[in-house]
Amino acid sequence: MLVTAYLFLLGLLALWGVLEFSACHSKPSASSNALGNPAFRQFQYDFYRTYFPALAADWLQGPYLYKLYQHYHFLEGQIAIIYVCGFGASVFAGLVSVPLTSRLGRRKSCILFCLLLSASYLCKLSQEYFVLMTGRVLGGFSSSLLFSCFEAWYTHEHAEQHDFPAEWLPHTFTRAAAWNGGIAIAAGITANVCAEWLGLGPASPSVLAVPLLVLSVVLVIREWDENYGQTSSFRRVCGDGLRCLLRDRRVLLLGTIQALFESVVYIFIFLWTPVLDPHNAPLGIAFSSFMAASAVGSSLYHLATSKKYHLQPMHVLCLSILMVFFSLFMLTFSTAPGQEHPTESLLAFLLIELACGLYFPAMRFLRRRLIPEKEQTGVLNWFRVPLNLLAGLGLLVLHDSDYQSGTRNMFSLCAVTMLLALLCVVSLFTMVRNDSELRLPASEPEPNGTE
Repeated sequence: MLVTAYLFLLGLLALWGVLEFSACHSKPSASSNALGNPAFRQFQYDFYRTYFPALAADWLQGPYLYKLYQHYHFLEGQIAIIYVCGFGASVFAGLVSVPLTSRLGRRKSCILFCLLLSASYLCKLSQEYFVLMTGRVLGGFSSSLLFSCFEAWYTHEHAEQHDFPAEWLPHTFTRAAAWNGGIAIAAGITANVCAEWLGLGPASPSVLAVPLLVLSVVLVIREWDENYGQTSSFRRVCGDGLRCLLRDRRVLLLGTIQALFESVVYIFIFLWTPVLDPHNAPLGIAFSSFMAASAVGSSLYHLATSKKYHLQPMHVLCLSILMVFFSLFMLTFSTAPGQEHPTESLLAFLLIELACGLYFPAMRFLRRRLIPEKEQTGVLNWFRVPLNLLAGLGLLVLHDSDYQSGTRNMFSLCAVTMLLALLCVVSLFTMVRNDSELRLPASEPEPNGTE
């Protein structure tokens, strides 16, 4: 299992490198003016050197989170409850993060993110159950702030303070997304080095992340100016979002697809460690392989929707759901009690991550075309509620069952969930198949923002 994990990682990194190299040399750069502007390059660099340490700190917690709770001798059911509390915090934080960021200020919100995540990591040094639960809740709050505050700050400064062209924005976020994939892969390897190679234990990656957050705070305080968004009442934002959902069946179907798909992904995030860890899989390397597979999927999305192949985002969305269904079907057999096949399970997990790399840019495109810009915040808040509730309910069901058989049954239930998502995609496709606004023009490159 050890050698297999390393081979998968090397193979995926090689494939990602080939795809990115081909993409760079198969089309002319659309950002030559931006790259030729020294003021823009400096502004972009200043943003990256503050943003990337925060991203790295956020990724470092991923590989050994479940292992940490297991290291403290908590049962699987107790760990599931901690995760459910994190999902609950994400629901609430998703509803309040954008209004909070607008009122508090984006710069202060970035600092708040770093402080909350640092407190979450420090809580992991305790073996007290409720301290660990508190840390998970703080982590749920901080994750909702990460992208909303940093990217919102940059967007405002880009347009209002520096008066750079709006068409240069996708260049920054495309590069940030590519770096985000690389940072996630490096974070998994670094976590593996700390926790396993150096024998420092599963809490060490969290400890290592705190100095990165301190660095980000120092740079924000020293170099960033404050800016604010348009304030609107929490009731109005949610009310406008709910009205948009109810009046447009296409938006309702899109939200249902997101809730079904991403709740399954959340359950996968919980289950991959207990499935692979008993077979001595290097968890950090496995995590890096997942991130590499997701990066490969993102590159494949841009290849599939290019002028050469010209697939539409709706087709890619359908393909990603089929891939996840097939992977979950594999997992129902590879995780059968007494008949475990860890290599097949790892391969299935990698296919799920590859599908995620296809899914997120396709979903982002459809959301942007279907949901009016002024109502996107409210609608996305409503999307997150059933998503986290479904994931939490799934873990509660797992908590109340025999764990070995329950894991297999959970994968079977997730496969049924993906079938429902596929039916929703077919229904949505039937409604919009003649809608030219939901088709990607051959001349329009799809920006790859962070998710």
